[in-house]
Amino acid sequence: MRATVVVPTYNEIENIERLIREVLAAAPHVQILVVDDGSPDGTADKAEALGRELGHVSVLRRTEKNGLGNAYRAGLRKAIDDGAEICVQMDADMSHDPAVLAALIGNVEFGADLAIGSRYVPGGRTVDWPRRRRMLSRWGNRYAAGVLGLAVNDATAGYRAYSAAGLEQMQFESVQADGYGFQVEMTYRLVSSGGKIVEFPISFHDRTEGVSKMSGSIIQEALVLVMKLWLSDFRGRRRRRAEGR
Repeated sequence: MRATVVVPTYNEIENIERLIREVLAAAPHVQILVVDDGSPDGTADKAEALGRELGHVSVLRRTEKNGLGNAYRAGLRKAIDDGAEICVQMDADMSHDPAVLAALIGNVEFGADLAIGSRYVPGGRTVDWPRRRRMLSRWGNRYAAGVLGLAVNDATAGYRAYSAAGLEQMQFESVQADGYGFQVEMTYRLVSSGGKIVEFPISFHDRTEGVSKMSGSIIQEALVLVMKLWLSDFRGRRRRRAEGR
């Protein structure tokens, strides 16, 4: 099955060459789509140069930074339109190990609609995180799973592979979240559409180059989003009961 790895970038010049070379070493037949939001540091130019050298790399240039979810929606749409049957989400900061890529793709090839690279299943872990960040991440995932009824341990994970059919069935382009909550809403949408999810253990490494894009406002957005999704679901159930369905 044809797989495309979608990588959103903004000022990732320190990491992009290493990422592309390691991805192609781990999975030589994948395509890499770099979705660059107008990086002033030359990330897009570097990725295009690597594409000319190595093949398998294309760049979707965007003029401004409009959020993670916006970049992924555009990248996933282009990947599917270009023939991808499996779409992988992957960060550019080397926090996601390319060696796991084949396992995530393989899980989708064998029937999953979503394979999540999970930090919170047996064998998964986070490396070099301060205790406060580990606790915040674990609490956020338990909160999302409990409120939304998700049988998923790591709904906020950013390293994941989708079937193109699963993405279309869940109508991914209408997902509204753009920040940290994007992964939660995508997971919720897939579950709601009847998709099959598997979690595969990974070791998550914090970035070593560049600047983290995590902020308090992004986390707050995710928490508010979870409650909005719950309220929407609750109102939908009440309406269906009132209509006798």
